[in-house]
Amino acid sequence: MKTSSDPRHKKRILQVQAQFSQSFHPGFTTPVDPTISLAAPEWPLSKINKIDLAILRVATDELLHSDTPPKVVIDEAVEIAKTYGTESSASFVNGVLGTILKGLHAEK
Repeated sequence: MKTSSDPRHKKRILQVQAQFSQSFHPGFTTPVDPTISLAAPEWPLSKINKIDLAILRVATDELLHSDTPPKVVIDEAVEIAKTYGTESSASFVNGVLGTILKGLHAEK
């Protein structure tokens, strides 16, 4: 994250807010949910803090479907988790995204 006024950072925050809002709709899922579930098998999606899940959904989608360097995606997600999540959100998000990234490297 360069600065909080960086347009890319603002865009990610808006995406997280949209995912967070959607998460209150019964049965809401995203195409990246299975990837998150595999990376955090001890945490069913229904038990993950909604803001953490929203951050994970946005970051996982970006890891899988963009050319943004993975380190940038993870750093941004951790910063957003520090700002909007709980005390343990940043480390949880970092761990799950790190596991997803390792899985992506193993596939190559």
